[in-house]
Amino acid sequence: MWPLRLMPLRNGDQVQHHSEALARITENNPWREQRDEFTGSPADFHERHYREFVTFLPHVQRFLYGQGRSSSSQRGYGESPIRVFRRHDIRKVRLGCEDGSTQDLAVQHLDLYFFYDVDVVIMAMELHADDLPLARVQELLFRFGRAFPAKWDEDGRAGQCIRSLQWIGSEGEVLAESDYGDRDRYLRHAWEHRTSAIGRHWEYLLHPMVQHHSEATGNIRYRQLEYHRLPKMTFLSFDDPFALSREDFVRLGQATTPDEGRPLPYCEEVMCEFERTACYDRFWVPSRRTDNASTRVICTGPSMVMVGKHGLAGYSDPQHGLLAEFRHQYFLIGLIAHFHRASLLMMMDRLVVSVSLLDADEAESRRRFKRGIRQTMEIFLRFTHRYWFSEVSKQSMAKDLFDMWTRNLGNEALYNELRAEILDMDNYLEADDSRRQNETLLRLTVVTIFGLTGTIVTGFLGMNIFDGPPATFAGKVGAVLAVTVPTVLLTFYTLKKSSALSEFMDAVSDDTLTRKQKMKTFLRIWKRRPHKSRRRDDQPPRNLPPTRY
Repeated sequence: MWPLRLMPLRNGDQVQHHSEALARITENNPWREQRDEFTGSPADFHERHYREFVTFLPHVQRFLYGQGRSSSSQRGYGESPIRVFRRHDIRKVRLGCEDGSTQDLAVQHLDLYFFYDVDVVIMAMELHADDLPLARVQELLFRFGRAFPAKWDEDGRAGQCIRSLQWIGSEGEVLAESDYGDRDRYLRHAWEHRTSAIGRHWEYLLHPMVQHHSEATGNIRYRQLEYHRLPKMTFLSFDDPFALSREDFVRLGQATTPDEGRPLPYCEEVMCEFERTACYDRFWVPSRRTDNASTRVICTGPSMVMVGKHGLAGYSDPQHGLLAEFRHQYFLIGLIAHFHRASLLMMMDRLVVSVSLLDADEAESRRRFKRGIRQTMEIFLRFTHRYWFSEVSKQSMAKDLFDMWTRNLGNEALYNELRAEILDMDNYLEADDSRRQNETLLRLTVVTIFGLTGTIVTGFLGMNIFDGPPATFAGKVGAVLAVTVPTVLLTFYTLKKSSALSEFMDAVSDDTLTRKQKMKTFLRIWKRRPHKSRRRDDQPPRNLPPTRY
């Protein structure tokens, strides 16, 4: 599985309809919307689909399947917010291994999962193969599924990556091939765009979607959300699962380097911590060596591995065994866990972008910042009420695995961190709005007070003294000044005593004070107060220790 962030199609829109945009592309678009078993023919709805459905709690059922007769109506709270697109042209994956041989994996499904009102898409590729040696499985888990190489060896080969990778079509033709060895391309892209390029074969697979920071043209653009190693789920059926050593389970669960005859460089504490936090041993009792205690599940977060016995109907049966549940129930549980993490990372990315684009000295930049923060906060609230749930099932194994998955991915801590950041931003915006409103009220108060002068003067002039009894012009001007000058002086004197007058008015309205106390407050209006120097709010205080970041 590969979670990616989708970039906005139209800036300012609350809901970006990426799935509809993909459906409208008709030229060179191999992706077609896939209807689920609930919207197809009743003959295609089997018992395994029913068992998958009843595994989940009702609120999770509405999220996964919607409700009512049709899930193809408008996406919203009442219908499933998930839209799935599938391509059928890639039939096999041909991998070049370290020993020079090739390994073909059959492609069962290749899907894109879109989610309403969340700018995230998850690519899911289901592959399968039979009769593989353990060393080959370890190599594939370690080397396959990397978005781009992290380093190169001295001979120019991409380190820790598969030697070569090809998408094979229905006629055996090569549709696309990896370019991990093109070091100059990856270095140049990182230098130009400050982001990593992805492999050419991944670009082909995701087309017509294109990488955001690239020269490729396309309306639907995506970008990486986290580590370049793709999350994976693995179902392994062994002739004898009890033959696996302790280190074998660590190599499988962590998808680390294959066994080349050297022991893992881990101390005993690390091994015990792995078994305590990542191993689900409800049905694993190696001391018994019985079929009903031969299944072990390892979940580190990015990787989930299910190990059991081949030929055991309860495990490897594709219709009624754990294999069927792995492909349906547990896949959806993993999808939900990774969707939660991808959504939280996407919203954190939006916050970082909003802050990084803020220019505090520019009014328009401040307005854009506020709009971006408000929009992210609204998206977070809708995500919380529509998608966020801490429990998906009451069935013991499904419930325990979801808890383990989310804990090892750190979803709960990430959610709380994002929530705290959004609340801090919201409190800042509220305080800033209140400060601006107070400044506006202060200006209005000053204007009103100074307006009293004009009101009294114009009221006096309304007496029409110029058309009154005969008087000299100087006498008429003197009459105007006799009203204007005292009014102005009284206004400024009132402003000077405004703080003391405010205290006196508060004292008059306070019923707990005696008349004597109120009189003392009145007399304090004319007392001289010690002069206190005030600093401007925009000047930093002096003699303070430097701030550390």
